Amino acid sequence: MTASVEAFPGPHGARIYRLPMEVFPGLVAFAHLVCADGFVALVDCGSGFGESNAMLEAGMRAVRAEHGERIDWPDLTHILITHGHIDHFGGLPFVRGKTSARVGIHELDMRVLTDYEERLFGVGRRLAEFLGESGLSGEDQHGLLELYRLNKNLFASVPVDFGFVAVGMNVGPMKVHHVPGHCPGHVALQLEDILLVGDHVLMGVSPHLAPERLSLHTGLGHYLESLSKIRNLAPQIRLSLGGHGPAILDLAGRIDAIEQLHVARLGRILDFASSPRTLSDVSTELFPHASGYHRLLAVEEAGAHVEFLAQRGYLRTEWQQPRGGPGPRYLRQDRTAPRLPELEAWTSLARVRSGVTA
Repeated sequence: MTASVEAFPGPHGARIYRLPMEVFPGLVAFAHLVCADGFVALVDCGSGFGESNAMLEAGMRAVRAEHGERIDWPDLTHILITHGHIDHFGGLPFVRGKTSARVGIHELDMRVLTDYEERLFGVGRRLAEFLGESGLSGEDQHGLLELYRLNKNLFASVPVDFGFVAVGMNVGPMKVHHVPGHCPGHVALQLEDILLVGDHVLMGVSPHLAPERLSLHTGLGHYLESLSKIRNLAPQIRLSLGGHGPAILDLAGRIDAIEQLHVARLGRILDFASSPRTLSDVSTELFPHASGYHRLLAVEEAGAHVEFLAQRGYLRTEWQQPRGGPGPRYLRQDRTAPRLPELEAWTSLARVRSGVTA
């Protein structure tokens, strides 16, 4: 795969370069090189898998050859990780072998890097329990757990130099905004009127969500509140650059579309839950064609939405057997009979709350 490096100038002389990488077969992600008055930061660094490192190296060369920047690896001052998913941090061992730049990540994702093996064990154990209550067959549960573990041993713990909270949520000229949901420590990085949004807001796809029972500070509730927080920034933002997909020119409009997708999905689950349903049933209803690793993502996504509704009293549970059996079935609470207007009111409340705390 070959792709050009795009350049995005800021209003006061800063430059951001978008470096494409194929982080997994068929999945393209971007690292962003930020240059501003002696501050040179690499934001995210790919997966370290396949050709990802080679493409990152090629991107650095293209910044020099195609755009005239006199910048090489030793010139980096910082490596900033938007969130603790391996397609964004897996290239760290390669990058750290080329530069002494300081590595930063939000504290809530720091252990993913510094205690990777422990984190992998803990999430794997919680995932097994979650799948055990999903209504999936034992064979399907085993297959999805194997898919989760696939290639996870390609990375090992690496040291981190600082957390974003510890440095006051500012790194050089960049302001750090904490936006949990997709990941506990997910951040968006603002440079003037450009926002590097990681996987928090993407074009063409709603970022994947898993239930908070798998990892604190994830889940749909946190994600919607974080969307509202970023919406408050939208009047200041001319351009948003995500970790995948094209640039976003209308940030508020894209947030509206993502919110509407989730509200519609919640309403669809409520309609479907007029009869008792397992999580596997809900997943199949929402994503009937998901297979392979996408089936695991589909079950997690369904879990995030069911969890959101159950926590807020929209769904009740019926256990198929005494606790410890195959898990609960979910049924709409007839006494509340929630419909989309109530759910839309909740997202409006989240906007108000995020406006207070932003």
